[in-house]
Amino acid sequence: MHDLPRQLTVEELAELFEGKTRLVELLADREDPLGSAAEVIAELSEAEQREALKAHPAIGARNLSERSATEQGRGGHPAVLTELAYLNQVYEEKFGFRFVVFVDGRTKSEILEVLQGRLERTRDEELEAGLHELVAIARDRWQK
Repeated sequence: MHDLPRQLTVEELAELFEGKTRLVELLADREDPLGSAAEVIAELSEAEQREALKAHPAIGARNLSERSATEQGRGGHPAVLTELAYLNQVYEEKFGFRFVVFVDGRTKSEILEVLQGRLERTRDEELEAGLHELVAIARDRWQK
């Protein structure tokens, strides 16, 4: 387990956030990047916020990084995987950005329920929720 560092490189942050985005570049300039992530996110344009979410893989996607595949787990019932793929697409069409959730050991069926519930929210609520989840994932990854 890692303590939260005083500073991380762009490369380290890109691994935690699944890509080199404007968010990652700005966080690399901070003494406490994960601790100041909410503040940095608030300074980003909406396009840059969406870019950060898009860098993260979709739940149930086939081409995942090794880390994401481990977090999301392998397999799952084909009907659940089909529904996840469909609702991920519905979500992106409705909100204009990717559904991001901190899996934290939940099954794909449980994640499907979360996704169904989050589709009922407003765009602003979802943008905020997705960014919060993105930071939670990065913190968890660093601490493991």
